[in-house]
Amino acid sequence: MLKDFKTFILRGNVIDMAVGIIIGIAFSAIVTSLVKDVIMPPIGLLVGKIDFANMMWVFKEGTVPGPYASLDAAQAAGAVTLNYGLFINTIISFVILAVVVFLFVIRPIAHMQGINKTNVPAAPGTKDCPFCYTNISIKATRCPNCTSILTK
Repeated sequence: MLKDFKTFILRGNVIDMAVGIIIGIAFSAIVTSLVKDVIMPPIGLLVGKIDFANMMWVFKEGTVPGPYASLDAAQAAGAVTLNYGLFINTIISFVILAVVVFLFVIRPIAHMQGINKTNVPAAPGTKDCPFCYTNISIKATRCPNCTSILTK
């Protein structure tokens, strides 16, 4: 069992996944800082000097009665709050992270895969189904993928 586990851990895919997770966590910290320290202050200034991180609804006041100047003050007083400003920051962080991943990971990989697909010739003895465009045997009279009847 230990030998199987060692074989599993030393596979390239597992190590690649671990490296990807570590880089993802580090990148997430960068995006969080970008949103918190660079993007949200100007947005808060534009909408009336609002700090989104301190936007909250107080459900129950703590030992020190409100209003509270900041989220930290409310939490220190033991108040029960709904922190919708932090939620807004998290949504903006997610959107930025998704855009970056799409532009710098998904699109380049899709582009490279498209280049590779166009350069690969069809295997001899095969043809493309005119309905679903999958590669099938040239002798086939019906497509095994979409079950269309093939006339040629």
